[in-house]
Amino acid sequence: MVQLITGTTHSGKTLFAQRCLELHQVPYLSLDHLKMGLIRSGLCPLTPESPTDALTAFLWPVAREMAKTAVENQQHLVVEGCYIPLNFQQDLPEQYREQVRFLCLILHPDYIRSHYGEILKYENAVEHRLPLGEPPSLQELVEENQALLDACAQKNLPHLVIRRDYLGSLQRAVQALTF
Repeated sequence: MVQLITGTTHSGKTLFAQRCLELHQVPYLSLDHLKMGLIRSGLCPLTPESPTDALTAFLWPVAREMAKTAVENQQHLVVEGCYIPLNFQQDLPEQYREQVRFLCLILHPDYIRSHYGEILKYENAVEHRLPLGEPPSLQELVEENQALLDACAQKNLPHLVIRRDYLGSLQRAVQALTF
């Protein structure tokens, strides 16, 4: 089974994947690592600052084929990153869809407003990334998460809205996964 984890910046995708590794012993693929490997190797004409849509168009076909390979090999894999399109299912032939699950992590506006400092403080909870400029503003985080929530609701996609207890919510979602 392949578990796709997406969400906005600072939503905890990598922490979620790390917890899946720790609890279920399922490896994960960080699309940020894939992005940087392709960019640094010169195989990707984009930069870390390129628009998300352009990076998604470049990275998703590679990640999709890796996910299909994991399904074919009957291997479990978590793929995490913001470069997973919400219409991912249309790119997967029917025989793969049963073995690919999706979850979008969304921070509720009230959570962002009351925990903004913590959100920024723990942005490197799993990996220490080099800064790429200014962190998103509180308003940007609220708007991005709301837009993603609206899109998930419109497409009837599974999502986890974190309203209060971030770590508890994340841990319960990881525990609920079955591989």
